[in-house]
Amino acid sequence: MNEKDRTAKRILFVCTGNSCRSVMAEGLFKKMTEDRRAEYSVMSAGISAPDGFPATPDTLHVLEGEGVDMSGHASQRLRPEMVLAADKVFVMEKFHKDWVLKLVPQAAGKVHLLTEFAPNDDFGGQEDIPDPIRMSANFYKNVLVVIRRCIERIVQAV
Repeated sequence: MNEKDRTAKRILFVCTGNSCRSVMAEGLFKKMTEDRRAEYSVMSAGISAPDGFPATPDTLHVLEGEGVDMSGHASQRLRPEMVLAADKVFVMEKFHKDWVLKLVPQAAGKVHLLTEFAPNDDFGGQEDIPDPIRMSANFYKNVLVVIRRCIERIVQAV
């Protein structure tokens, strides 16, 4: 997060490789808040991400269908300072939350599972959003739908 964003709410999305789910969440959040861009600083990272890799082609494809261009995305490994700087951290799986809290225990109050914001009928109460990497294009679309529904509620809440 850079200095000019100090007054903006800092939102961080976290997954494993920062090439699918967190990229979808970042792109959708930015799209849904584009009329309030100055209010937010939004980024994503992965707990096991190599730095500098693009989003997967399937991720870019499903986001295109939403009018979101993340073709310039470059993956980055989650670092403690990212968590400390964020106002809210949204993770895709319970083990991501556990990992973030082990890395930065004082972040407990600001780390949330994305599915905490899912409508009750989504995913049958499942906490984790599954990783679509190496899955079918249809799987990516289904993951995007759940992420979109969560992001819609997050945008209302933050």
